[in-house]
Amino acid sequence: MKKQMKITLLGTGTSQGVPVIACDCEVCKSKNPKNNRLRSSVMIEVDKQTLVIDTGPDFRQQMLRENVQNVDAVIFTHHHKDHVAGMDDVRAFNHKWKKDMDIFCNSITEKALCKEFPYVFSDMQYPGIPKVNVAIFENKKFHINNTAILPIKAKHYLLPVFGFRIYDFVYLTDISEISKKEKEKMQGADLIILDALRQSPHVSHLSLNQAVELLEELKPKKALLIHISHLMGLHDEVNKTLPKNINLSYDGQVLCLNI
Repeated sequence: MKKQMKITLLGTGTSQGVPVIACDCEVCKSKNPKNNRLRSSVMIEVDKQTLVIDTGPDFRQQMLRENVQNVDAVIFTHHHKDHVAGMDDVRAFNHKWKKDMDIFCNSITEKALCKEFPYVFSDMQYPGIPKVNVAIFENKKFHINNTAILPIKAKHYLLPVFGFRIYDFVYLTDISEISKKEKEKMQGADLIILDALRQSPHVSHLSLNQAVELLEELKPKKALLIHISHLMGLHDEVNKTLPKNINLSYDGQVLCLNI
């Protein structure tokens, strides 16, 4: 019997989320729940463990919505606020399971976390603060228990960021540029979840057309687009324009892959 990997889209929105505060556009006013987007994050249940990529400002809400009882490790793509701001809430799992949370990130993100959450890393440990073990990865394969994680390096304008390949699943958000060498790591994927901010070009994100072009080059079996702005347009209307194996993602979406 084949093993499975369960992937849950915890959030699919850009840094402001959707709806955007004080915006009256048709997307922000839409009654379709697929147009409501928390900040981007994904949960992966694989090899008898639960991994989360990025803990944005909505992390607590996402954990409650999905009734998550345990997270074994958090992996960070980069240190921008919409990807790390919820790290404080891992303390709920510290308290329940009486163990530190394993955090995996690059050295740039580690330095940023120390500035963002100085009380977590201080010599004076205040009661009730999050307890974390930070492991630094570089651009080469690493393991979380029995699960192999292959980093995929890209550029988010000038900032180096990482996506990840886990078995035949690839997750890559907040990118504007990726090298041929790194694209090779994405070949032969069953599922790619890829950044696509909006329809018009942006300096630090892929546009819809750029994302579709990259996916047509890589030819995954299925692809979902993430980190979506209200400027993308209405979920159902945009999906009508896309190739049949490419769709906008939505919050709470669940996929299962054989591994």
